[in-house]
Amino acid sequence: MSKSLFRASGVVGLMTLLSRLLGFVREIMLAAKFGAGGGMDAFLVALMIPNFGRRMFAEGAFSQAFVPVFTETKTTRSHEEARDLVAVTMGTLGGVLSVITIIGCAAAPLLVWAFASGFHDDPAKAELSAGLLRWTFPYLMFISLTSMAGGVLNAYGNFAIPAFTPVILNLCLIASAFIDSGSVQALAWAVFAAGILQFLFQLPALWKLRLLPRPRWGWRDLRVRRIVGLMIPVMIGSSVAQISLLLNSNLSTHLGDGPVSWLYYANRLMEFPLGIFSIAIGTAILPTLSAQHATRSAGQFAATLDWSLRLMLVIGLPAAVGMVLLAGPLVATVYGHGRFAADDVAMTTYALWAYGLGFIGFSLIKVLTPGFYARQETRLPVRFAIIGLCVGMAVSLLLFALARHYHFAAAHVGLAASTSITAWVNALLLFHRLRRDGIYTAGAGWGLFALRLLLACAALAAVVLWMAGPLDWWTAARARDKALQTALIVAAAIVVYFGVLAASGLRLRHFRRSLA
Repeated sequence: MSKSLFRASGVVGLMTLLSRLLGFVREIMLAAKFGAGGGMDAFLVALMIPNFGRRMFAEGAFSQAFVPVFTETKTTRSHEEARDLVAVTMGTLGGVLSVITIIGCAAAPLLVWAFASGFHDDPAKAELSAGLLRWTFPYLMFISLTSMAGGVLNAYGNFAIPAFTPVILNLCLIASAFIDSGSVQALAWAVFAAGILQFLFQLPALWKLRLLPRPRWGWRDLRVRRIVGLMIPVMIGSSVAQISLLLNSNLSTHLGDGPVSWLYYANRLMEFPLGIFSIAIGTAILPTLSAQHATRSAGQFAATLDWSLRLMLVIGLPAAVGMVLLAGPLVATVYGHGRFAADDVAMTTYALWAYGLGFIGFSLIKVLTPGFYARQETRLPVRFAIIGLCVGMAVSLLLFALARHYHFAAAHVGLAASTSITAWVNALLLFHRLRRDGIYTAGAGWGLFALRLLLACAALAAVVLWMAGPLDWWTAARARDKALQTALIVAAAIVVYFGVLAASGLRLRHFRRSLA
């Protein structure tokens, strides 16, 4: 079991790595061509709004509700019933999203006012954002259908195609920079095209599985009602982190030109390892946990969670340490070109520090929530997410008010820090409940495992601090020199980290052996 999960996580991680590497190319081009000014702020808000819906609905509520129900149908019923479930779900989902898309495009100015109220001090920026949003908003519909198709493929063990699909968005945005390098309008057109292409890319794989029936409206279908019933609380829970990010982005629009972009660029760097490792593990274990719950294999269910936590920490903890200690060099290397000035590098670095401190919290949420959703328990994660959101929002508003009162130049850092606090509160509540209810029981050897990780991370930190040097060098150095030095530091840190783990007795087989 763990061997197949290890392979599935690796496939998702590898495909996500390809997507994130192309994402880096995309971000480098955006930063160099548009910097962190008003035009880029407008596009990021226009992209942020459908992305909010995507993460809350498509990758959050819908996938977490649909995958357990579909996996149960696939496991316990006939192929024809699974095919029929795809038909009614796709038809109902497509119909609802079509209406939402029409409303969203018509209400674009109102949405910009709600999500970026500070833009209305600059009518030209607000108008530009609304115009861009009318092109980016349909992305929500297409990516939601893509997410459904990906959930079906994941249930059949096909992780590569859904994980590769995000590459298409990056390719479209990169291509748009060559088509029209002087206008952010081209970026909005690229997002619209990417949504269509991502959905079409999934269809041949569904056809091969004989799971591409004619969609039909099925709002009264009991299975659809069951998915919707599961979705509502999950939607609230999945939206919590996004609401926190959007609150902070809204507040940042009151800080002038730049903070929206600084937070975005820092968040993209934080999400690079999060998407490759943590989300990959969470994606891989959800179908397995759902099947184990359906067959009432409580011991294997707990063992799968234990395996995923260990693997996440082995990869996520050094990523968090390296992200914080190497924040300045990373920002300078990836973004410090063209119109992205030295001050932009510094301000983005400060935000990355704050996000980096919450990286393990974000990762724990991705790994622990499948432990609830696979059992079709959706209310508790919502409750915990709301508690975390309330704490984070209170911290965010307090830090924002203090920064404005004392004219703190890096006021956006408090906004990023509050998002990390939200993640930690949510993650700790999830972990405590799984432990308390006996759903998760820790396997043997956690003490020795933790000691190995601490020693390896300490060695990694020493190497990074010794090789990184002052930030002034990174902002003044040539792009080639920065890239080479960053590669050397990362390579040395990886070798030292895994070398210490190996010397302390940790082996790859510890994550491939059967946990049953």
